[in-house]
Amino acid sequence: MSKKRIYFDHAATTPLLPEVKDHLCEVAGKYYGNPSSTHAEGRASRSFIEESRKTVSRYLSCNPSELFFTSSGSESNNLILKSCVRSLGVTDIISTPIEHACNLRSYDWLSERGLARIHYLEVDRFGRFDEEQLDTLLRRYPGPTTLVSLMHVNNELGTITDIESTGLLAHSHGALFHSDTVQGIGFSRYALRDLPLDFATGSAHKFYAPKGSAFVYIRSGNLLDPIVHGGSQERNMRAGTENIYGIGALSFALSRCYDELDSRLASLAQIRERFISNLMEQVPGLELNSPPENTSPKIVNVHFPWFEGIDLMNVLFDVEGLSVSAGSACSSGAEKGSHVISTIRPNHPGKAVRFSFAHFNTTQEVDQAIEIISKCLKGKW
Repeated sequence: MSKKRIYFDHAATTPLLPEVKDHLCEVAGKYYGNPSSTHAEGRASRSFIEESRKTVSRYLSCNPSELFFTSSGSESNNLILKSCVRSLGVTDIISTPIEHACNLRSYDWLSERGLARIHYLEVDRFGRFDEEQLDTLLRRYPGPTTLVSLMHVNNELGTITDIESTGLLAHSHGALFHSDTVQGIGFSRYALRDLPLDFATGSAHKFYAPKGSAFVYIRSGNLLDPIVHGGSQERNMRAGTENIYGIGALSFALSRCYDELDSRLASLAQIRERFISNLMEQVPGLELNSPPENTSPKIVNVHFPWFEGIDLMNVLFDVEGLSVSAGSACSSGAEKGSHVISTIRPNHPGKAVRFSFAHFNTTQEVDQAIEIISKCLKGKW
């Protein structure tokens, strides 16, 4: 029998929790009508989607009419960024060079076509920006034609942005504020109606629900045009027959996240603290790319300053039964290194590995992972 693997790559994607899988199967067996159909089966599916929307809105403290279901966080962020330019007349976007690839490539697309100017804030070695620099840029480009777009939780470093402070600053200059909250939804509490946020995003597979289902939050009054055209689904915001099963599982998994949030966060903090302390003790010379405070309890980015073969290192970990990420999973298989790490550590020797945890990981798994890392890197330091 093969040994049990250790999965420490939950920032890339999460497995379905057993109860979410059971709920998904129940929904799949019960709701099969097209939600756009007017017969009984269609009406039942439509009603189920709207109840799911109400559930999500209740946990995120917003109006159900402000939530729209999509297929992914990437689609949601593309919708916001491109439609803000097209629909709201945004001409300037302020962001950082360490955002998720879907945002960075959207910026490139807009810039290359002369549709918007992109202004990047500098970040320190932990991926943090200076609000004074943001204030300076906002003074130079004030008003509703400017969009500030900043991640809440960085997907590679775990660095947390104070979106309340940042949003208030953006709004004080009349600018719009968008936050990619994909890594935060399900792990931080959001009262969207009270936060100075105009747009936010969430993706089901980051909180133990299936891939292929996500949502976008658009504050009332911000009227965006769709980027997917066709039918009138999602109140004309996103064409295409709705993913009933994914939406149902998203809603159910999110409710479990927030009902159990305190205990889950406590477990994550314990796992993360044990991992860091034991790793530093067993493998000397390591450095953390994740900040010492204001950081996600589920992400630890470790820098190996004396190791140049990160692909080989990850292969060694994988062979020994430890699944981790060399960077963002969106870049997996590519030879190009992480844009986040190259930004915070330019021309710096060594490589980085992201370890990301779930509340159900155990201390035994942590200890076993440390043994694997020590074994694979023996003689490297």
